[in-house]
Amino acid sequence: MNMPRMWEGEEFDRIAEADELRIMPLRQDGTPRNPVTTWVVSSGDNLYVRSYKGTDGAWFRAAQERHEGIIRADADGVRVDVVFSEENDPAINEQIDAAYRAKYNRYGSRYVDPMVAPQARATTLCLMPR
Repeated sequence: MNMPRMWEGEEFDRIAEADELRIMPLRQDGTPRNPVTTWVVSSGDNLYVRSYKGTDGAWFRAAQERHEGIIRADADGVRVDVVFSEENDPAINEQIDAAYRAKYNRYGSRYVDPMVAPQARATTLCLMPR
C-alpha cells in the first residue's frame, strides 16, 4: 500500500467544498470499483466520508478490504488517489456529525439524519491522499 501524504491547500479546499464525491475503492487486483456518489465533509485538516447504508454499503466493505481508492470531485474535476482509515474517536465523530449537519442541512433531516445516525457513524472513513 502506498503511504499517505498531507493534503495540499487548494486540493483540500476543492474537495471539501464539493457537494458530492465519486468514490472508487480499489479491488484486490488494484483496479477501481464502479464509482459511488457520496457526501464529503471536512473537520480540521481532514476529509471524511460515511456510508449511507452503514456497513451494508458495498463500497464501504470494499474500502475496508484494501484501504485504497480513488475519489473524484465531479463538479471540479479533481481526481485523487486516497488511503482510507477508519475514524472511531467519539469526539472527532461529534465534529463530523456537526460538519454533515452544517454542510448538508439544506437537503433536510430526511437525508442528513441517516448520515449522523449510529449506523453511518460506524463507517466513518478519513481520506488521505497517497
